[in-house]
Amino acid sequence: QVQLVESGGGLVQTGGSLRLSCAASGRTFTTNAMGWFRQGPGNEREFVAAINWGGGRIFYTTYTNSVKGRFTISRDNAKNTVYLQMNRLKPEDTAVYYCAASLRVGGLPIQGHEYAYWGQGTQVTVSS
Repeated sequence: QVQLVESGGGLVQTGGSLRLSCAASGRTFTTNAMGWFRQGPGNEREFVAAINWGGGRIFYTTYTNSVKGRFTISRDNAKNTVYLQMNRLKPEDTAVYYCAASLRVGGLPIQGHEYAYWGQGTQVTVSS
């Protein structure tokens, strides 16, 4: 049974940082895209970032515009874990953050329907 378990959420002040982790079990996703989505109060779920492995030390990443330069997605294939480092957080980043894993080999999908597995979510709250 595939499971994605997020951790690292919490309450932080504007300008602060948090690091989210997502540990996958049940299968490996070495050559599959993994991503982060979020859903804020009253909002639809939105894409945040995605990463895929290009072989060796090469990783491909993409971000939604609102987090570029502030968030960094990374992965440790040996640990089957993906991370989201969030810096210079803003109140509008407040949301439940979800980790997702795609069965697609290669590429950087940004649509939710392209991901097959989802975590339970972790709350991130940024106070002003």
